Amino acid sequence: MDEEVQTRGVLVIGGSAGAVPPLRMLLDGLGPDLKQPVIVLLHMPANGMGILSTVTAASPHLPVSAAIEGIAPEPGHVYVATPDRHLLLVDGRFRLGNGPRENLARPAIDPLFRSVAVSYGPRAVAVLLSGMLDDGVSGLDAIKRCGGVAVAQDPADALAPGMPAAAVAKIASLDLVARAEAMPALLQDLLDEPAGWPVQVPEDIMLEVSIAAGDIGNTKQLGPCVRPSSMTCPACGGVMSEMTGQIPLRYRCQVGHAMTAEYMASKQEDAVDEAIRVALRVIEERAQLVSRMAEENRVAGRVALTESYEQRAEEYRRYAETLRVAVLSSLKAPEERQPEPG
Repeated sequence: MDEEVQTRGVLVIGGSAGAVPPLRMLLDGLGPDLKQPVIVLLHMPANGMGILSTVTAASPHLPVSAAIEGIAPEPGHVYVATPDRHLLLVDGRFRLGNGPRENLARPAIDPLFRSVAVSYGPRAVAVLLSGMLDDGVSGLDAIKRCGGVAVAQDPADALAPGMPAAAVAKIASLDLVARAEAMPALLQDLLDEPAGWPVQVPEDIMLEVSIAAGDIGNTKQLGPCVRPSSMTCPACGGVMSEMTGQIPLRYRCQVGHAMTAEYMASKQEDAVDEAIRVALRVIEERAQLVSRMAEENRVAGRVALTESYEQRAEEYRRYAETLRVAVLSSLKAPEERQPEPG
C-alpha cells in the first residue's frame, strides 16, 4: 500500500462560543514534531481580527499563520481561518470561498470540514469543540462519510455544550468523545494510526464544497440531493429546499444560504417573540386610547358609548395580559417554562 494512503494527513478543528479554552489545551499538548498541518476555524464576526492573535497565543510549540489563498498547508504548522471567507481545502491547497453563509456564518465550520473530507478522505481527523446549537455537525458527518475520524469535546466539559452534544446525539459512528485536557494525547494516537482505504466521495458533499467556494451560483445543480419544502430563508426570504439524507436536518435556499433545522427554529422563535412584543405594545396603546374615549364620552353624558368603549378597553387589557404572559414565558429557560396541559 502507498505510504501516503496509510498515514493521517491533517488535523482540523472547529469551534464557536467557549472554544478558546479547550483549543488552548489542545494546541499546548501538541508537540513541535507534529507530522500533520493543523487547521483552526472559530466562528467570528465579518470584521473580527482577533482570532489569529488568540490562536497564536494558544500555540506555544507550533507556528501559526492565517490561511492564504493558494498555499498548501505544511506539516507542523497551524493555519487559522480569516474573516468573511469560507476556508476550504481544494486539491491540497487553501481556497478562500465567497459562497453563501451557513447558519449565517462565514467562515463556517461545516464547509471547511466537508472540503477536508473531500480532499483527505480517511486521512482526515476532525475535532468539534464548544459552541451553541448544532454548527459543525453536518461537516463532522461528512468527515465520517468519507472515511475520516470524527472527534467531539465531551459536552459536560464544554462551556457551550450545544455543538458537541448535537454531534454525540446525531452521529452514531463518532470515533471519540473526550475532555479537552485528554485530547492532545488521544489525538496524537489517532494521528499516528494508519488511515483506511479511500472511499467514494458522495456527490452532495462535493456540490456543497463548490457552493461554499462560490463556483455554483444557485442550488439548482443539487438536483436529487434536495426536495421541496415550505420553509422560507431567514436570510433572504427565498424558498428553501430540504437536503435529503442529512445529519442533522438541513435546508438550502435558492441563493445558497444553508441552515440546520435547529438554527432555523431558533431564528423563527426570535421572530415570534418580536412579533408578540409588537402586538403587546399596539394592544396596550389601543386599550389606553379606547379608555380615553370612554372618559370623553362619560364627561359628555353619552352613557351607551361610554359603556361600549369601556367594554372594548377591558377586552384589550385582557388580550394584553395574555400577550404579556407569553413574553415573560419566552424570557425563561425551556426547563423553567410550565408544561402544556394534556
